[in-house]
Amino acid sequence: MARYTGPVCRLCRREGSKLYLKGDKCFSDKCSFSRRAYAPGQHGQGQARKKVSEYGLQLREKQKARRIYGILEKQFRLYFQKADRMKGITGENLLVLLERRLDNVVFRLGFASSRTQARQLVRHGHFTVSGHRVDIPSYLVKPGEVVQVAETSKESPIIKEMAEGLATKTVPAWLELSAADQSGKIVRYPTREEIDIPIQEHLIVELYSR
Repeated sequence: MARYTGPVCRLCRREGSKLYLKGDKCFSDKCSFSRRAYAPGQHGQGQARKKVSEYGLQLREKQKARRIYGILEKQFRLYFQKADRMKGITGENLLVLLERRLDNVVFRLGFASSRTQARQLVRHGHFTVSGHRVDIPSYLVKPGEVVQVAETSKESPIIKEMAEGLATKTVPAWLELSAADQSGKIVRYPTREEIDIPIQEHLIVELYSR
């Protein structure tokens, strides 16, 4: 399955909740979900009245998580399998793994307005991790590592625009932002309470446990 390249606002409408896939636009009056909070398509408004099965609820939660983090099905299943082998609660382990992705960390630090933009910036080699250039969005960061804008990228117009707002950026407690250096340190792994996404991860666990 290829990566989705269509209108991302349709994804929010399909899942019935805001997934915040377009950065600042999601907080403005231009947000499509705010104006049409029903599934896309000819019969979208009628779908809201249909009774959803238990399997359907589980599937929708999995799809929401995939779409929020921009991950394909095969890769998402691999994350779940890894989370299942770890100590602790599988659902929480899964979300922590997803939060540790480099593209997500770049987004959380305020270096990009959305995870999609963060993924593109990482792929183009605009960031280093502890001094080494990393262009793999799925790279899993570890405590003590420092994510920083590459020196050769600081004159890029998009990076300059991003840097202007770093001074007022609030980041999660598990990250530490240095606006002056355009860098961020991973202090520790996030807790479930610090992962502010509208996901009921136990439904994903139930889905893969069938």
